[in-house]
Order: sequence, then C-alpha cells, then structure tokens
Amino acid sequence: MDIQYLLWLQNFRNSINNAWTPFMEFVSMFAVTYLILFPVYIYWNRDKRDGLYVLVSYYFCMVFTPLIKLTACIYRPWIRDSRIIPAGDSISTATGYSFPSGHTSTAGPLAGGMAVIFWKEKGMRWLSVLFAGAVLLTAFSRNYLGVHTPQDVFVGICISVLSLILTAKLFAYLALHPEKENMLLGGFVFCCLALVYITVKPYPMTLNEEGALIVDPQKMMNDGYGDLGKMMGFLAARYVEKTWIRFKPLKKSWKSVVICLIGLALMIPLKKNVSPIIVGWLGSHWGKLLFSMIYVFYYIALFPLILKLIGKQEAEEAAPAQETAA
Repeated sequence: MDIQYLLWLQNFRNSINNAWTPFMEFVSMFAVTYLILFPVYIYWNRDKRDGLYVLVSYYFCMVFTPLIKLTACIYRPWIRDSRIIPAGDSISTATGYSFPSGHTSTAGPLAGGMAVIFWKEKGMRWLSVLFAGAVLLTAFSRNYLGVHTPQDVFVGICISVLSLILTAKLFAYLALHPEKENMLLGGFVFCCLALVYITVKPYPMTLNEEGALIVDPQKMMNDGYGDLGKMMGFLAARYVEKTWIRFKPLKKSWKSVVICLIGLALMIPLKKNVSPIIVGWLGSHWGKLLFSMIYVFYYIALFPLILKLIGKQEAEEAAPAQETAA
C-alpha cells in the first residue's frame, strides 16, 4: 500500500513534468534549515519561556528520532522497491534510514510549537494555522519527493506531538518546582549512553550484486551524533544561561528587532561554513556532535549574553536622562 501510494505520486509528478518538485524541495529544505530561526527569535526578543518551550520540544525529537531510526534500520523506499525514483535532488538530502522521517520530526516541534504558542493569542491564531499547515506540508513533501513512506511521516508527526505534550508537562512541573531543573542535567548522561548504543549496536550488512554494502551503517550514524549533540549542547548552554547570564528579552523596539535579526543572520554562515571545518577536523561523527553543541550554545547562551550586555548599556544610558527629567 505504501509503495503504491508513492508510485501514484511519482506518476502524478511525471504527468505534470515535475512542476511542483522545486517547491516541495524548498519546503523540505526550509524545514531543516530555517524553521529553527522562528523559535530562536521568540526566545531572544518576545517571550523567553515560549521560545524555550518550542526549542525543548525540538530537542526531545532530536533524541527520539535517531534512536528509533537507528534501531528500526528501515531502508529508503527506492532501496525497498527499484521502481521508486526520488524527485529532483531530494535523494542527496535523504540521509540515514527511512523510519521515521527526520524532516517531519524537525518541522513538527518547531512549526507545531509555534502554532501552540500563537494559538494562545486570539489576534495571532492565523499564524497558528500557517505553522500547523507547514508541518503537514513538510510531511507531504517527503512523500511527494519519494524519499519517505506514509508510515515514516506519520510516526514523525506522532513523535512531534509526544514531544510537545511532554515538554508542556515538564514546564508545568518546573513552574511549581524550579529548583528541580538541574536534575535535567542527567539527560547528558542519557545522551552519552545513547551515543554508545548507536555506535556498538549491530546494523544490517546487506550487500548488493557487486558485493558492496547497500547502506553503510557508519554513514547512517552521522545524523544521530549530530542530533544527540543538540540536546547535549542545550543542557550545557541552559545551565550556563540560567546560572550566570539570566538574560531578559530586550524592550520591543526596532533596535531590538534589528539586533536579533543580525544574530539570526549569523546562524546561517555559522552552520554552512563552520560545520564543514569541524567535521573535517574531527570526522563526521564527532565533528557533527561538536558542531551541534556549539551551534546550540550560540543561540541559547552566547547571543543572549550579548543581548544582556546591550540591555545593560541601554539601562545605564537611560538612567541619567531619567534623573535629569526628575
């Protein structure tokens, strides 16, 4: 049934000469490259708690997804059935095993989390609809491009919903018991154990007709190391931020918007240019792990430190003016 559905979509693509393929590729790319910027902006310049809610939901997904993916070890659709031909260049970004869909479990908490926080404001509910639609469109794009089955994207959505619910319950508990937050540092140990698990566990070693591996397990682990590094980076950065930085979003002004947009713009070259350097230095596994930790540390702790210093300077400059007016 799943393969027949993908073949039907493939025939439809061919019938319209792949007219929709560039758009669907953009949707998939946007989900894993730019969606993260929205909750980061919320965290920096609108509501710190709301931003953290979306981001923590995302990190939970980044733990669940690789563990399931590298345990199930389900091959991609075109490996299971040679009739499946992925559209455009989508095969180049379809790394790792197939189940569940990593793009979907990335868009799910990021766009889905944004939908949750905007739904609380009646005047902003139209944004909730847009973000919820982005989740569904991303999921569909993975089927449309032929790189995931319906089961892959369905479970990706389920993981996202589970993460959003788990994070909401966690935040409700910590609101009543803030002193318990440091216990979450135990998650660092869990991530280390998860890294050991995905490294030493057995993987399928199926060979093709030429005697080469159909799928190299070492390559499949790359995303797992990077994803687990995001949670590890967050745990470290959050401890540093809440212990020593304790920033507050800047007062809403055009200046604060510009400052935050500059900070967001820096995230793009950081990911594009620094990641290959670190991967080239440490190798794919540890390089992706370290870069993920650095990347998360930048937007959770380092740039908030800059925001705090800017806010402190503005307060000092405003003080003499207030005294003069008095």
